[in-house]
Amino acid sequence: MPSALTNMFATIVFMSPRREPVSRRDRPAKPPLSRAALVAVALRIMREEGLEKATMRRLAAELDTGPASLYVYVRNTAELHGAMLDELVAGLEPPEPAAGDWRERLIGLLTSYTWMLFARPGLARSVLTLRPCGPHYLRLIDTVLGLLLAGGMPDRQAAWGVDILLQHATATAAEQGSRAEAAEAAGEEADLALAVAEAGAGAYPHLVRVRDELFAGTGEERMRWSFGTIIDGLS
Repeated sequence: MPSALTNMFATIVFMSPRREPVSRRDRPAKPPLSRAALVAVALRIMREEGLEKATMRRLAAELDTGPASLYVYVRNTAELHGAMLDELVAGLEPPEPAAGDWRERLIGLLTSYTWMLFARPGLARSVLTLRPCGPHYLRLIDTVLGLLLAGGMPDRQAAWGVDILLQHATATAAEQGSRAEAAEAAGEEADLALAVAEAGAGAYPHLVRVRDELFAGTGEERMRWSFGTIIDGLS
């Protein structure tokens, strides 16, 4: 027969609040890793802080994983930059057939591509040494080729011309975008303009003759002129 002490202990045990187990399911799940997620985070960091901050270590921290896990989706930083470019190129609007003749449509497309990279000079500098091969970049190449061929350009001229045109666009964005960043601190454009204005005809006769034209025109006008000149040369 149980004693009074035993009955008291049983009552205390029965009435004590039960400890709730902590389930792992209550913890927020990690977002699934994917190439698209990696590129999306890299683009956000580049937009907010600059490309140099989009390191593998930083991306791994943002995605709550280890840096080694990211190399399943990209082989190296160069491939990551190529994937970022491909995602940005996907946002370019293809030229409408009724938007002008093939030459004007091509200049418009190349100008849009240049302005897109101009806003991201770090990526433009990186792309200069890459050979992008993403599906959207290939579509850009195909569109440029189609416009060149529509102008009656021979196949070889068109094939080689794509490389020249896109290289010029990327280099222009890398140079001008980087110069815009530096000019804010150093005033390099103002220094150059002053040096040209003070140049004497005796030492620099040709410079003095055309100096009013050196800085003439808007960036858009000069960009379109450069593409038109290359296209005319290819034709």
